[in-house]
Amino acid sequence: MKRFILRPALAVAVAACLFGTFSCKDYLDALPASTYTSEATFSSIANVNSTLIGAYDPLSGDSGYGVAFAGFGYDTDEGQNRPGAPDGGGRDVNRYRMTRGTTGIVNQYTTMYQGVERASICIDEIPKMALYTNGTPQEKQTLRRMLGEALCVRSLYFLELARHWGDVPARFGPTPTSGDVILLNTDRNVIYSQLLADLAQASRYLPWRTQADYNAYERFTKGAAKALRARVALYRGGYRTNSETGASERPTDYLKFYEIARAECDTLMQNRTYHTLNPSFERIWRNINELKFDTQYGEIMFEIAMGSGSAASDSKLGYNNGPRFSAQSRWGQSGGGIILLPTYFYSFDSTDTRRDITCTLYRSVDAAPNTLVSVPANGIYDGKWRRDWRVPLLSGTTQNLGMNWPVVRFADVLLMFAEAQNELAGPAAPYNGTTAVQALEEVRRRAFPAGRYQALPAAQVGTQAAFFTTLTKERLLEFGGEGIRKYDLIRWNLLATKIAEAKANLLAFGAGTGPYANVPQYLYEYTIGTEDLRYARSLYRPAPSTATTFNVTTGGVVYAAKRVSWRAAVNQSTADGVATFYVPNTGDELFPYSQSILDTSPGLKQNFGY
Repeated sequence: MKRFILRPALAVAVAACLFGTFSCKDYLDALPASTYTSEATFSSIANVNSTLIGAYDPLSGDSGYGVAFAGFGYDTDEGQNRPGAPDGGGRDVNRYRMTRGTTGIVNQYTTMYQGVERASICIDEIPKMALYTNGTPQEKQTLRRMLGEALCVRSLYFLELARHWGDVPARFGPTPTSGDVILLNTDRNVIYSQLLADLAQASRYLPWRTQADYNAYERFTKGAAKALRARVALYRGGYRTNSETGASERPTDYLKFYEIARAECDTLMQNRTYHTLNPSFERIWRNINELKFDTQYGEIMFEIAMGSGSAASDSKLGYNNGPRFSAQSRWGQSGGGIILLPTYFYSFDSTDTRRDITCTLYRSVDAAPNTLVSVPANGIYDGKWRRDWRVPLLSGTTQNLGMNWPVVRFADVLLMFAEAQNELAGPAAPYNGTTAVQALEEVRRRAFPAGRYQALPAAQVGTQAAFFTTLTKERLLEFGGEGIRKYDLIRWNLLATKIAEAKANLLAFGAGTGPYANVPQYLYEYTIGTEDLRYARSLYRPAPSTATTFNVTTGGVVYAAKRVSWRAAVNQSTADGVATFYVPNTGDELFPYSQSILDTSPGLKQNFGY
């Protein structure tokens, strides 16, 4: 099924009229709701629908999930975004080197507040409509559904603000029509608790995916609301960085939020008609790249709509990340900005099908733009978004490829349930017939070819502590490149530990010691035709020599396999390049407020360390 883009031309035009004056303004200078709402706007369902689409719109584009929020989740034990020297922007964000003058977070902050304001207007105005109370049953049902969508959209904006900036200003209503707009920091616990209440209300108004009479993939449904509520509950119950001290701390009442997460996930697991695992891990990502929806399984429960070819509302997924291609190639140019660590690649079992979907070992070069060549071990690209998988192919230098960003998948529901149930009752205790081990094994089993899966041994799942360790790795393997790992590590208070482990493992990898003793120093590649890239030797056995070529015979034809640095490419600088400036307990997990934001709101407290 071809993807139906959320923003039709009419909706964009209406949204521009309603919100255009707000698009370039700081949230703290926002105009009151009356400036960009009118009686006509909320006089018909058609107009409300267009206005609501305007509330979704800031989720896309360069300052939304089209670039920024798809790339903030690095550097960790998974990989890096934009390797290289500090640049005062995106690289500084990912190397934990931000200041109040860092340019890569200013528009992103204000864009999230644009979305908050737009959604708040809908939340405030929809219940005031005559049709909301006096319309036909169908009209009232539709308006309640739209109210539920607006509550979900606003929750997503506030979630991104809180997990990046911490105790952000929070007003759960439109900017007032008169009086001074003075906003102070709001405790994240207050914000998360409000989101939990809003999402509970929204899920009562929203239909299940297959019962929806609207785009149930790029707009919120009941299942997506419940899954997002489970995620928010785990943030509310997890560790977070204290905005005033920089220390990592956890609320004492965290278990009750694990109960919320478990209950929401259990409800979703009991309703597999609407959402379940796609039996093919590869097909999930082929669909994204082919601009299709998964109408059969609905594993992706909500995805951000991208389109129009502009920096404001499209995405650079597949251009900024994925394998690097020459502009002269038939696939079109891509930058290969996300680099996965070689130690992450070797975290996968060799038969785990997720490895070769998540990690990409090829690229093209200008000298032979349509021929694939291998990358060194310090240049592995992420692979879930690939320009060469796009259907139809889009050659040339166009950067906006129309690929959507998945916010939550059913695999996450299963693993959130497993985490919560283990924390509350242990790995073997059932909840409504399912144990934590069973939920985790369902996700893991999908990753292996038929007949190749082996159940996890008791040593890895037999105790609460052992199961948690296994779960942390399983989430690493399942969600690589999806912008989840960093935030998992923060809420587990494991970010510092895993960064240190990653650096030590990279040094062991380069030296060929410990678990990497059999990793080859070099690979020997050859290509049959132009795109069938092969290796003369295994990725798990030492190379037979260090010669520059190695002859291999395939199908009666002798190929001179060329040497590629593999383990030899990884050294001290590789390790030093990961999370270069991160220092534990100094507030590095939070973003600073830019100076321009502080100048417009003197009551706002800067985060610790900035």
